[in-house]
Amino acid sequence: MEPVVLRRGSTAGADPSAPLVVLLHGRGATEADVIGLADHLPSGPGAPECVALRAPIAEGGGFAWFANAGTGRPLPDSLAASTAWFRAWLDAEAPLDVADPRQVLLVGFSGGATFAGGALLADPARYVGLATLFATLPFDAGVPTTPGHLAGVPVFVAQGDADTVIPPELQRRTWSYLHEDSGADLTAVRTPGGHGLTADVVVALHRWTAAVLQGSLA
Repeated sequence: MEPVVLRRGSTAGADPSAPLVVLLHGRGATEADVIGLADHLPSGPGAPECVALRAPIAEGGGFAWFANAGTGRPLPDSLAASTAWFRAWLDAEAPLDVADPRQVLLVGFSGGATFAGGALLADPARYVGLATLFATLPFDAGVPTTPGHLAGVPVFVAQGDADTVIPPELQRRTWSYLHEDSGADLTAVRTPGGHGLTADVVVALHRWTAAVLQGSLA
């Protein structure tokens, strides 16, 4: 599938050196469902360009990042294929073979966050950080989740106490790995809400994004 994107931000593609925030939608949704998050991220001089990318697999009137064996459990071959597709798009969007490569930050919701977590775990050095919102990391899906694998990588994780979409055991496993084993530079938020963005999470995400992408406005 040819990549379909929506762009938002002060640069809107005009500044190829601006940091790039890639927004990744949930299962059965589209890029239009997540691009609005860009309005709650840093803006003004030095702010990033935000790009919402459509997932490559058609599903249920929307799109998905991978085939799965149950909610939050990607099939390894499917995750690998989508990751390769994503990397081909990203390497054209933000080339590494330049004197000053763009910073790339991944922000995903639900299935898009599980996919983003897989992309980060597959190549932690490629990204300046990950925000995983109301999701699970893709355990047992062919990407490393060994101790220290994300050493020093900024990660923002948000979970809802009333989230009944992501299996509780995967939420606990994600929370535990990120806090205890990953080595990530972690910012964690728990909210009393369910499977959806809440105001406290959006405010915390804005602050974290500004801190990670130094030079952005807070």
